[in-house]
Amino acid sequence: MMIEGQDGLTWERWMQIARMVEDLGFVGLYRSDHFTNTRPPHKDSLELWVSLTWLAGHTKRIEFGPLVTPASFRHPVFTARTGKDVDDLSSGRLTLGIGAGWQEHEHEVFGFDLLPVRERFDRFEENVKVITQLLQAEEPVDFDGNYYTLKGAELLPRPSRPGGPPVLIGGNGPNRTLPLTAQYADEWNGVFIGPEEYGDLNARLDELIDEHGRERDDVRRSIMTGLVYGNVRADLERRASLYSAGPQELRERGLVVGGPQEVVDRLGAYADAGAQRIMLQWLDTEDLSGIEHFASNVLPQVHK
Repeated sequence: MMIEGQDGLTWERWMQIARMVEDLGFVGLYRSDHFTNTRPPHKDSLELWVSLTWLAGHTKRIEFGPLVTPASFRHPVFTARTGKDVDDLSSGRLTLGIGAGWQEHEHEVFGFDLLPVRERFDRFEENVKVITQLLQAEEPVDFDGNYYTLKGAELLPRPSRPGGPPVLIGGNGPNRTLPLTAQYADEWNGVFIGPEEYGDLNARLDELIDEHGRERDDVRRSIMTGLVYGNVRADLERRASLYSAGPQELRERGLVVGGPQEVVDRLGAYADAGAQRIMLQWLDTEDLSGIEHFASNVLPQVHK
């Protein structure tokens, strides 16, 4: 499951959802990293790393992490340091999802510089390099970039997992995102695309991984997309309305939409396209009965 942490999430809801996801048999729980929703009125929002620290100490089994934490307002030293400590606290269950940043509203409101797209990805590339070097290098790290500078930096204690938590890069860009993933990441996470496009990008990622001399199995493949689930038409339309569109339009936009069998078929199509994990975005954090129904009627058909 994937939750939008800026879209009305409170401690009570976060705790309920985390315990439910673990108890019902989901593989993991992931959440976004934003200060606020895209437009007023602003909603309740839990800070990412504080909420993940709680989850690390209060769950035993599920995988978890940010989808994704942005370079635009997270310094890579803090991302690496916090990530490895939360991973250690959870006994190695964190996936460290990172991205360039995109939401203009929160950057304007809170005074962060999002940067034009080209410069944003230049900064993100440096961010990725700093994080991976700090997590993986056994010796102190020197780095001299346009955005970040390190002089003999090291994170102590070293991560319990060799190399630290796996680094996930999220996004669909063939020119910057996929090449960075092929060179540095442990997991690629596509975003809001259908199985056919996912398969095409996945094949391109294989080619880039080959070019960098890595094994294709070195990079796990996943996708994050919206879930509009309903066993009756009224539930389906109500949940689709959260995306301000009808069920058919949302299907065409790459969301997983429908009742149990339709969802199972769609998940199978992603698996055929190469996805090993799918994070399904559940927008209504008060709608816990829908999560329970999904777990009872879909999970038994897809868990192997």
